[in-house]
Amino acid sequence: MRKNPKRGSAWHFLFVLLWAAAGCGRGESPVVKIGFVAPLTGDQAPHGEDMLQGARMAIAHALAEDPVIPGHRLELAPLDDQRNPTQAVAAAKKLVADPDVVAVVGHLNSSCTMPASAIYHQARMLQITPISSNPQISRQGFDTFYRTCVTDDLQGPAAALFAVRKLGAKRIFILDDMTTYGRGLANEFEKKMGAIRRATGYSKDESTADMGVIIDNRPEILGHEGITQGDKDFTAILTKIKSLNPDLLYFAGMFPEGALLIKQRKDVGLDATFMGGDGLFDPVLIDLATPEAAEGVYLTTIGSDIHRIPTARAFVAEYERTFGPIGAYSAYAYEATSIAIWAIRKAGAKDRQAVLAAMKTLKDYPGLFGPQNFDEKGDSLIRDVGIFTVRTGKFQFVRTASWE
Repeated sequence: MRKNPKRGSAWHFLFVLLWAAAGCGRGESPVVKIGFVAPLTGDQAPHGEDMLQGARMAIAHALAEDPVIPGHRLELAPLDDQRNPTQAVAAAKKLVADPDVVAVVGHLNSSCTMPASAIYHQARMLQITPISSNPQISRQGFDTFYRTCVTDDLQGPAAALFAVRKLGAKRIFILDDMTTYGRGLANEFEKKMGAIRRATGYSKDESTADMGVIIDNRPEILGHEGITQGDKDFTAILTKIKSLNPDLLYFAGMFPEGALLIKQRKDVGLDATFMGGDGLFDPVLIDLATPEAAEGVYLTTIGSDIHRIPTARAFVAEYERTFGPIGAYSAYAYEATSIAIWAIRKAGAKDRQAVLAAMKTLKDYPGLFGPQNFDEKGDSLIRDVGIFTVRTGKFQFVRTASWE
């Protein structure tokens, strides 16, 4: 588990700010709450903790201003879904049963957000997920659902194009963790690879004496299989993959399993380039895999490098001054929470329907990533995908990717 030497002082800072802004601890005024749900225990807790810190910073900033609703105290109500869909539904039911909760920021995993979204929709409660990226969630037709991240039907194709155009991948094996997120992202990657294959032809090898040897330039998918979250030993599947001689292994899943795959692929002598999605984007991945094994790993992220976005500069500086290095999803949780706060202010009442109606009027919200708007499904219109690689034990930004 990642340890942050600034965490103690960070919580002290936020506690003092929240205490002062709430009226020095007086509990007489009524409260209005924003729910927050993510994995706060277990192997994906580093991601959840980063999100929670971003959400709490948004609450602290709001409390430093005028009350979001006159005479009411704003509070964050965090719950732990343990990355488990059943726990996610239980958390959603707990939040909708609390009349003080008028909006929710969550969840992290698409497999949790999907079933929980139906609970929020039935309760007519605004839900903004910072980073659940499976496109099917917003295709359910729930007008209560919004997200502040790009979707996997863009992230997967961006990874496929980069793999072929920049990494020269031709023999590809795909693994996923069989979750809503992992299987969905892997399928989008594979679908784009199929389109690239159909659009790619043959060429002559000009280096041969008769210049008549035909080269097949089309990428080939050697196989697509699944692993189970929580498993620890992937030697058997990696040995099988090695026998197929791929030049790229693509994994759609989260960093705990990704780290083990990265490390164990070296142990079995699999030399293929390793590439994955945004679920790998946590420094814990490098620690668990070891910097040596993680060297040269590539991954896509839901958004560009936060440090390169001018509108996020002040937030990043404050966050890192308070908490230390910013997490992969901290800014997205801050953005989602800030937008929920905006909707509550706009509504001016502790009323879920009024908050939802206010959200539908949002236009050009001045967010961290630029003016934030949403389409009719609730998907963000900011649709950047980043490419990172691991160099000398750290993530290094490569470029903003294209999915076309």
